[in-house]
Amino acid sequence: MRVAEWLLDSPRLSDSHNAKHLAGRLLKQPAREGVVAAQSRLGLLMCRECGNARDRRIGQDLLRQAARAGDHRAQQELGLIED
Repeated sequence: MRVAEWLLDSPRLSDSHNAKHLAGRLLKQPAREGVVAAQSRLGLLMCRECGNARDRRIGQDLLRQAARAGDHRAQQELGLIED
């Protein structure tokens, strides 16, 4: 989880497709296990970076789960998405 956050927050790496892909893979299991921060970060990543509708839909579902758990970033992003 920490490595994924570091990859996504690093100014030099955050634009790299490979870094985003690796971060997504690292966030997948914690998100499945209900880690709210992982759900939020992976949801954001999938909504913003994935090109197909299925992945964007999964990302929105992850954001909804995180928002219900009280994650403010997910709540804000859902407000942008669902307006």
